[in-house]
Amino acid sequence: MGFFDFLTEEIAIDLGTANTLIIHNDKVVVDSPSIVAKDRISGKIIAAGKEAAMMQGKTHENIKTIRPLKDGVIADFEASEQMISMFIREIPALKKRMFTPSLRMVICIPSGITEVEMRAVKDSAERVNGKEVYLIHEPMAAAIGIGVDIMQPKGNMIVDIGGGTTEIAVIALGGIVCDKSVKIAGDVFTNDIIYYMRTQHNLFVGERTAEKIKIQLGAATEELETIPDDMNVQGRDLLTGKPKQVEISSREIAKALDKSILRIEDAVMETLSQTPPELAADIYNTGIYLAGGGSMLRGLDKRLSQKTDLPVYIAEDPLRAIVRGTGITLKDLERYKTVLIK
Repeated sequence: MGFFDFLTEEIAIDLGTANTLIIHNDKVVVDSPSIVAKDRISGKIIAAGKEAAMMQGKTHENIKTIRPLKDGVIADFEASEQMISMFIREIPALKKRMFTPSLRMVICIPSGITEVEMRAVKDSAERVNGKEVYLIHEPMAAAIGIGVDIMQPKGNMIVDIGGGTTEIAVIALGGIVCDKSVKIAGDVFTNDIIYYMRTQHNLFVGERTAEKIKIQLGAATEELETIPDDMNVQGRDLLTGKPKQVEISSREIAKALDKSILRIEDAVMETLSQTPPELAADIYNTGIYLAGGGSMLRGLDKRLSQKTDLPVYIAEDPLRAIVRGTGITLKDLERYKTVLIK
């Protein structure tokens, strides 16, 4: 193997609905929105990541922005493959290479994914020169990234709220004991805000604006300790058709998101109710860990804590917890071989 080891590079990928992150040599080298811009005439991809995200909602008919992943799953195979290969080419250490090295990769996938969808992820990876491709379930990667010792005979509960899916899992002995994957996550929150602005303010806002509102004002309850400042939002007035601006508060956003958060709460409760009693006892002591971008919603930890009567902890740097966990398994494939799906 010796000589070929020199030609192989190891990367860990968190292929997310909203963001794709790549770790190479223990560093996060790519952290970009999962979006590509395509020229309709030539069919070529003209931009990926941040550059394409800036075009979103502002394109003319010759350019189309595509989000290749929907609900954590590859929806547009071709676009996803081109996106992954563009991101891999962006890795500084691989730019210098004359030819693309063969890659050993670990990619994380949602826990509720089907065989066919898994195949699509693997094929995508193999076509960008992945020689050894391993898959890992997201809640598992999140647990490792948070720093939970997953091999112990102890139960831990992970709630990972991403862009397309919320993954809830109880983990023990290096495996998922019970899990639930619901398609209510960051994207749904964004759409809730668009809908709220339309119905309450007669204001039509785009996805990027709604996402900005979510990040600046997003809240899971109206009783926050520190309330963010009100924000001016611009969009199109649905009555007059003119551009207009309204001022909104975080209380309003909490109202807009309430229904979706209720559904996440219900999913957590349901998972708890399916947990074997011994593990439930462990979780009573360890509490619930939150990861993923959605866990940064203000007051969500408090709200879940009130609902479940359990302590709720947010991972440090929740956006990167999953890719960190994926990177850790890459360094120690031997130890984690039971966790990885070949």
